[in-house]
Parts: sequence; structure tokens; C-alpha cells
Amino acid sequence: MIREKLNSVIDLSVTIGRLKLANPILTASGTFGSGEEFFPLMDLNRLGGIITKAVTLEPRAGNPAPRIAETACGMLNSIGLANVGVNRFIKEKLPFLQSLKTKVIINIAGKTIDEFSAVINKIEQAGGVDGYELNVSCPNVKEGGMAFGTSSKVTAEITANVRKITNKCLIVKLTPNVTSIADFANAAESEGADGLSVINTLLGMAVDVNTKRPKLASIKGGLSGPAIKPVAIAKVFEVVNSVNIPVIGVGGIMNIDDVLEFLITGATAVQVGTANFVNPKISEQLVADLENYCQKNSIRKIAEIIGSLRVLEKA
Repeated sequence: MIREKLNSVIDLSVTIGRLKLANPILTASGTFGSGEEFFPLMDLNRLGGIITKAVTLEPRAGNPAPRIAETACGMLNSIGLANVGVNRFIKEKLPFLQSLKTKVIINIAGKTIDEFSAVINKIEQAGGVDGYELNVSCPNVKEGGMAFGTSSKVTAEITANVRKITNKCLIVKLTPNVTSIADFANAAESEGADGLSVINTLLGMAVDVNTKRPKLASIKGGLSGPAIKPVAIAKVFEVVNSVNIPVIGVGGIMNIDDVLEFLITGATAVQVGTANFVNPKISEQLVADLENYCQKNSIRKIAEIIGSLRVLEKA
């Protein structure tokens, strides 16, 4: 009872644009399906929000198998944005998401600039979602994907087009596979993005030494997991010092210390990805762990942690 009272006065809420999240723990697109798959395993309403698997205008079968390979401290994937398409998503997936109290953010992808707007138009008509994450940075598709996210001009154009058709929270997911991620962050911010997800996967490759073949049918894929966390932290640091909109940290989160690293560096929220495959209950556990951390350290508002990084002064 005492613990419940203490937790009740801890304010874990964060804001992305006009969207208020109960806490900063979100799920990463592509690792959590549409949420319903995890419903038997946890209380989804405990999460700050769910970010769905990417939705495209037409159904996509994705890339040929094998499309997942384990690596040291991580995994390579080349799923290729496999999904049922927006029409079936609205009919089959959206009703469950609309029944949740937690915030629902739909990850959107497209082969062309116009497809992003077309998908969102359909979902806007159906209603019942809280925001969108624009996937301009997937490294595993031949059309669109990272090709959009490696052109700041195109990133800006997609953001601007979508901003015209929705007033919901708009987040742009950025790739680390560029020379200056800050340029892309500024491009998205200038066209009305409410927040930025930093980062998507790193481009990688693995080889089977026995068969002398790539471990992925597509040869290259996206590297995720603990191995990329230092890169993600560095990119978050770069972006939060370049823009005035919230940054959502993504990459290698496995425990509460990982969450705190991102928050201290300046991320307003985080997304949990590869860890969902290791422990399907991890996202809900991290909410409880964050509450416990705040309680033990007499922290009443999560804002006390966000951006509290102490940088050593130069001698």
C-alpha cells in the first residue's frame, strides 16, 4: 500500500507535440506486431504507447528467407516491411488497437512520397489512433525506405505532405546511415515534425563460413540489439543538441540502465525493440523498473532525469 502511494505521486508522463504519454516507454516498430500478439503476456495499457509494425498502401510479402540472423550482441533482419496493407490493417488490426487506453502510433512506409499520404488518409478516415511514425529509414527495401531517409530534401517533402493532412502527433524515424543525422533532423523539424525517432537499424552483413554464403537472402540487413546502443546514444546526443523538438531514443535497450542512458542524454522517450524477442514482457517490466528507480532516488518527475547529462568541461 505504501509503495502504491509513493508510485502514484511519481510523474512519469512525457509529451511529444500535443501527445501526452503516461510514461516514456514505447515499443519499437517491427518488434511488437500490432500489439495484439502481446496482449496475453502483459498489460498493454501500462506502456506509454505502442508503435505498430509498418503499414503500407498495398500488402507486402517482404523479403525471401532467410531474413533474420543472430550476431554478437544483436541481430540482423531483412524482413522487407512485410504487412497486410492498409485496408486489411484497418479492418483486422485497428479495432483491437482502438480498444486500448495506451497511446497508439502507426508506423507508415511507402514506395513513393505520395503513398505516405495515401496510407495516412485512409487511417485518418477510420480514426482512433494518436499519431504516426514516418518510416523513411528502413534499410531492407529496394523502393523507398532508406533511399528516402538519405535525402534530407525528400525527408522534408514527405514530412511536409503528411503534415498537411493530419494534426495528430507526427514522428519521423531517422537512419544512422548518413554523414550528418542532424541535417535530417532539422529537415523534418522545419516541415512540422513533432518528434524524431533516433535511430533505425545500422546496415550490416554476416557470412556463414561453412557455406560461404551471406546469412541473409538479401545479403545485407539492419543490425539491431545491444551492439548498436553506443551509436544510438551518440546520435541522440547529436540530434537533441540540434533541434527543439523531442527525440525518442531507439537502439539496444535491454534493461533500465539502458533506458536511463537515453533519458539522461536528452531523449524524451525510448523505444524497446530487439529485447521484445528475448523477453516479451520487457516493456512492461521497464515501466515498473523506472518507477522503482525514481522512488529509490526521490525523483518525483521524469523531467528531472531527461537531459541531465553532465559533460566534462575542457581543460
